[in-house]
Amino acid sequence: MSQINIETVKSYLLTLQDTICQALEAADGKAKFVEDAWQREEGGGGRTRVLTQGAVIEQGGVNFSHVYGSKMPPSATAHRPELAGRSWQACGVSLVIHPKNPNIPTSHANVRFFIAEKEGEEPVWWFGGGFDLTPFYPFEEDIIHWHQTAYNLCKPFGESVYAEHKKWCDDYFYLKHRQETRGVGGLFFDDLNHWPFETCFDYIKAVGQGFIDAYVPIINRRKDTEFTEAQRQFQLYRRGRYVEFNLVFDRGTLFGLQSGGRTESILMSMPPLARWEYNYQPEPGSPEAQLYQRYLKPQDWLNLN
Repeated sequence: MSQINIETVKSYLLTLQDTICQALEAADGKAKFVEDAWQREEGGGGRTRVLTQGAVIEQGGVNFSHVYGSKMPPSATAHRPELAGRSWQACGVSLVIHPKNPNIPTSHANVRFFIAEKEGEEPVWWFGGGFDLTPFYPFEEDIIHWHQTAYNLCKPFGESVYAEHKKWCDDYFYLKHRQETRGVGGLFFDDLNHWPFETCFDYIKAVGQGFIDAYVPIINRRKDTEFTEAQRQFQLYRRGRYVEFNLVFDRGTLFGLQSGGRTESILMSMPPLARWEYNYQPEPGSPEAQLYQRYLKPQDWLNLN
């Protein structure tokens, strides 16, 4: 492939959705994803797949979408004003998994492609995506495995890629009003077009497979770990932070809603249950306190010593 080809990207993303769903169903061992195909009135559509009440996964969604339009939404032109007046297409796979067991982290991943065109001018295109991990009761070996997988997939694309995209993830998934990260990070990148198209495309393929390689072993390692009702309640409280980030800061959520996307599919990232508590303070020295003190701060997980 020597030129920009959105159909090739779209074909890969459909296959990636299938591959991720199969891997997660195998890890859950009980429930299956239910597909809901949809069309967007302004142009495009997608396949929303949701798994609920599994043996391990309380609720998870793996979405594919390909949408297009003649006018850019404000969330896109706010940081790229040169895109105003262009027609656009966007396609991607986005997923969020909310396990029931508090010992298994919530996880999010997405890979996406965007192109904006205007007659007589060169198309503007880029890839974006990444994956991040949000534990409630962290296991250090899981976090190291997560980041080692991220490091390994980045290395063929340059020695600095992991460090750059890890920092971008730490900075992006940060709740400013709480002064804490959403979790222990991973990779995040946007506006990726400084490599040739084929190299950028290869990178999102590596990220897509990397998510499976990073997350499924953690599920399998922790899914039989016992937990208490108190731990479950803390998990529900911390899920509230996930909701806060998605509704206040997440560019993908804002883009989807502002561009007339399908609300049910956009908000499938929300947990099935969450709770808020006024002025919650963890007990000093508790595992809950350790989450705040140790884990919700950016750090070099591959060089802890």
